[in-house]
Amino acid sequence: MFKDTLAPYLDRRIAWVFLMGCASGFPWVLIGSAMSGWLKDAGLTRTAIGLFGSIFAVYAINFLWAPLVDRVRLPGLSRFGQRRSWILLTQLIMLGAVCLTATVDPAQRLWLTSLIALSIAIASSTQDIAIDAFRIDHFSQSPKQQLPAASAMAVIGWWTGYSLPGYLAFSQADVIGWANVYWLMALVLVGLIAATLIVREPHTDRDRLQADAEARYRSHLQWQRTSRLVTWLLVTVVEPFAEFLRRNGTQTALLILLFVFLFKIGEAFLGRMSIVFYKEVGFTNAEIADYTKMLGWFATVGFTLIGSMINVRLGVVRGLLLGGSAMAASNLMFAWIAVAGPQTWLFAATIIVDNFTTAFSSVAFVSFLTALSGQAFSATQYALLASLGNLGRTTLAGASGWFVDLTGSWVLFFILTTLMVIPGLILLIKIRTRIDGLKDQ
Repeated sequence: MFKDTLAPYLDRRIAWVFLMGCASGFPWVLIGSAMSGWLKDAGLTRTAIGLFGSIFAVYAINFLWAPLVDRVRLPGLSRFGQRRSWILLTQLIMLGAVCLTATVDPAQRLWLTSLIALSIAIASSTQDIAIDAFRIDHFSQSPKQQLPAASAMAVIGWWTGYSLPGYLAFSQADVIGWANVYWLMALVLVGLIAATLIVREPHTDRDRLQADAEARYRSHLQWQRTSRLVTWLLVTVVEPFAEFLRRNGTQTALLILLFVFLFKIGEAFLGRMSIVFYKEVGFTNAEIADYTKMLGWFATVGFTLIGSMINVRLGVVRGLLLGGSAMAASNLMFAWIAVAGPQTWLFAATIIVDNFTTAFSSVAFVSFLTALSGQAFSATQYALLASLGNLGRTTLAGASGWFVDLTGSWVLFFILTTLMVIPGLILLIKIRTRIDGLKDQ
């Protein structure tokens, strides 16, 4: 039994998924935790920091240009393959933006800092489209028990790309200053670009399936002169969404989209204010680095592997129910810190519990979204689902700082983030027997 559970991790494609996961998580250091720390040290208010985070809203709308990642071949880079060429393009854009960030003082030129951060967010959200499609394309024809393993390595990669550079950033911030930290981040990004050159492009039936879709659309068009352009546009923009609705049924598809939006909204509000909370409670940059980044990384890696094995046994939907419930309850640990103050033992315990529940639920959630994405338009369909999942922690969570000020209590804030998870769990119970391909799970 143990050998069968371990077998999926011996596939070399798992290593590629891990590397691309690192690339996906890294930008959240640049415009997320590290930038929040820099802005807090620069004297900005909680409300201002929360609103600055609204640049993450692009992650909630990246499905709008996801069809381009599925269909447009990039001149000069297309020799690397459809997925890798887009990943490389976005990484090069981010590299230039990170170098520029290192030359700007956010306290003096906040508008320029915001503009640069927005460019990183746009490039990063586009990179996510290609990376998610890269993973789905590699495992679209694999046995279903490989999905949790691939999802686990994507999650581990994401947290590695987020936690280890984040640890480097916070551990060095008081030593070399935030501007020089961003020069270090540029070097990390160079390493991620090298990783993109190492991995291999997936082989799929995407071109044939898209050609079949074009043939169906062309047969229904009446104007022959423009049918080629119109067909391309319809297949690129309309068909990915139409196919998703046909495959799941309109009513079930809409309920799925609503669940995806609601599932992590509580975690989103908590995550946006976490760095500000730690600093206001009294933890130092070094302690934040040690506990949230380094300890958090070890906890995430271990619990993600365990979570993937459990999810193979439980199935994706039951894993979501269990993980979501635990994730909601773990938010109450932060309320305990708000009452007890900067106790390092409690900080460590909270990070361990939070990372366990987050890792477990994330494996199930990524597996869930992957199973719902088709082969022909994997980039667009996964981007639509992931965008809805990101909507809470991008657009709505931008008001999290204002919400803390409004309630006037960190304890009440964390209790409310716990309650935010409940509607999504209720909805999952409602649709669990109606989801195509997951009914037995």
